[in-house]
Amino acid sequence: MVFEHYALNVKDPHAISDWYCTHLDSKIALKKEEAPFTVFLADSSGRIFCELYSNPEGGYLDFQSTHHLTFHMAFVSKDAKTDMARLLEAGCMLIEEIKSDEHHLVMLRDPFGIPLQLCQRNYTMG
Repeated sequence: MVFEHYALNVKDPHAISDWYCTHLDSKIALKKEEAPFTVFLADSSGRIFCELYSNPEGGYLDFQSTHHLTFHMAFVSKDAKTDMARLLEAGCMLIEEIKSDEHHLVMLRDPFGIPLQLCQRNYTMG
């Protein structure tokens, strides 16, 4: 089995996807202009990682009040310090920053409240 995507039911999938494309080098793989306004996002390698859609029947999470350890989206960063500064300027909020010999991790909330992590690893995963 190969992981395909993680899905989030959100109020404004187009606004979120636009922000991720502008600030996280994501690409829109598929976008529907009619309800439920589905958007599939791909990372810079072209791999789809997230589906955003809006369906009020499912209810919407209050991302701001959901603890960041419940879930988060993590992105590889070659320079977590620089990316953190850039994303804070783009509307993110800093939750925590953890540095060790193995990694530099930065936990943020994007402007929509979704937990977002930057991972600068000093080792190869896999």
